[in-house]
Amino acid sequence: MDVAPPTTTQKLAAEFLGTFVLVFGGCGSAVLAATFLSGDSDLGIGFAGVALAFGLTVVVMAYAFGHVSGGHFNPAVTVGLAAAKRFAWKDTAAYIVTQVVAAIVAASVLYVVANGRDGFSAVDSGFASNGYGDRSPGGYSLLACLVIEVLLTAVFLYVIIGVTDSRALQGFAPLGIGLSLTLIHLISIPVTNTSVNPARSIGPALFAGGDAIFQLWLFILAPIAGALLAGFTYALLVGEGPIEGAPGADYPQLTKED
Repeated sequence: MDVAPPTTTQKLAAEFLGTFVLVFGGCGSAVLAATFLSGDSDLGIGFAGVALAFGLTVVVMAYAFGHVSGGHFNPAVTVGLAAAKRFAWKDTAAYIVTQVVAAIVAASVLYVVANGRDGFSAVDSGFASNGYGDRSPGGYSLLACLVIEVLLTAVFLYVIIGVTDSRALQGFAPLGIGLSLTLIHLISIPVTNTSVNPARSIGPALFAGGDAIFQLWLFILAPIAGALLAGFTYALLVGEGPIEGAPGADYPQLTKED
């Protein structure tokens, strides 16, 4: 039976839902569960739990919506896939706007939940926002944070493009992508609180305010730079299998675009 391809509206709806869950789930784990609210940090999920939360959200949302929109949930992924000729440049703006709006809505809902606890302050807690220098969890410099965000976003895109190459084992792309995002967070939460996703950075920063917004430029530009690096160099470095009609081409959209 022939199935009609998803409409643009349906693709954007899938991107909205996936990005919302990614930001609410990942940042929510950091804001609500990283340390136990009574102050007994031994009962919190810690850095490893937050890293796993981000990875799991990508896995479940990719399986849920990857066949509809490609499952980007991240402006850097959208730009990187366009650079790799896996996604049409003309469609990037709509995806990016949808992802950013979804991240802001998710951060808004998270703020309502977190604010239900007496004494909560998004400004004082940082609200899972990203930062460098004195806002870096480990006090890392601007240069160190720039390098790690560019590098790890490039790694993330190499994984995404690689696991969806027609030469790769089919059907496991969401698992590979989610595990890679978990690994990225395990490495970089102490450095920048991990962005690799401009939308994820924008949403919480709007509520943390102040320096979180002032430093936001890094977490927009660095992930985009890393994504472009990977997108433009993947085929050059390792080649690429045929795309049209490739098995598993639903995730993410593996049709060559002009």
